[in-house]
Amino acid sequence: MIRARILALGFLFALAAPLADPAAAQAPALRASVTVTGDVVRIGDLIEHAGAVAEVPIFRSPDLGTRGAVATDRIVEAIRPHQLIDIDTRGLSEVIVTRSSRTITAPEIAARISQALSGHFGLGEARNVTVYFDRDIRNLQVEPDATGELQVLGLTYDPRTTRFDVTFDLPSSAALHRQPARYTGTALETVPAVTVQHPVEHGEVLKESDLAIVRRPKTESAAITDMSAVVGLAARHPLRPDQPLRMADLMKPEIVARNETVTIVYQAPGLLLTLSGQAQEAGALGDTIGVLNVESKRIVQGVISAPGRVTIGAASNRVVDNALKSASNPNTGAE
Repeated sequence: MIRARILALGFLFALAAPLADPAAAQAPALRASVTVTGDVVRIGDLIEHAGAVAEVPIFRSPDLGTRGAVATDRIVEAIRPHQLIDIDTRGLSEVIVTRSSRTITAPEIAARISQALSGHFGLGEARNVTVYFDRDIRNLQVEPDATGELQVLGLTYDPRTTRFDVTFDLPSSAALHRQPARYTGTALETVPAVTVQHPVEHGEVLKESDLAIVRRPKTESAAITDMSAVVGLAARHPLRPDQPLRMADLMKPEIVARNETVTIVYQAPGLLLTLSGQAQEAGALGDTIGVLNVESKRIVQGVISAPGRVTIGAASNRVVDNALKSASNPNTGAE
């Protein structure tokens, strides 16, 4: 008897549970954030389980690619005429609404202009046509389902001033079709040029990490275009970023400093002498510099053959004379 009553109660609870849970699960509730694709925000975008009124529009959507906040009080007030009551606001003070879009970036716009200009007006390939806008431009925002590339509605270019004026449309975008995008600026053919990424002082040896590639007008043909041709050379004078490098800006690294004590090496058939000297100027490997013979107090010309080492050839008569004198004096360090 008791067992029968327990079974009966269990059966009643089993019937009651499905009646209560679906009602709770379907209660209208506010969403914390929502993304919309159209021009309007509908009740169903903001409210879960909005039922028959889900497709009713109540607000205008934000602009393409932007977001906005709608206060909970405004939402409740806008929905009230549609008999949607007892909404669970979940303690939210506002709902964030985002308008989805397809973004056409500024680099994409510049590339499209380069493409439109390439092969015309004396300009070369699109990859070598660099565009400079009159002002900073924003990314274009179009509908997320808008496909295809920007179409040129109008284009003018003056080769003398390098100025352009272009207007774009996108047939698959209602927004851009209604209001075409117009851009003005300058465009010219450029070539890659090597520059430094940070200030470089005189004599500093350049490493690959110091260098960068920038685009410069093709008319600046003297600029170095190959980064490998620069690595290992030194700055002939202070260098600044974005300044295209030319061979006149660079030199071989100095391995002898001015006033540095060096070894003068005199070589002739059957004779090798080493003398002490003082460099009268700085120089790189292979440079010819003046060196003071500290014993004779004469200045001779020699070629830098290694760090701290200057080699004198047999053609230097004054060094020959001095070398012979040094050879007869064991205190000169002759070898």
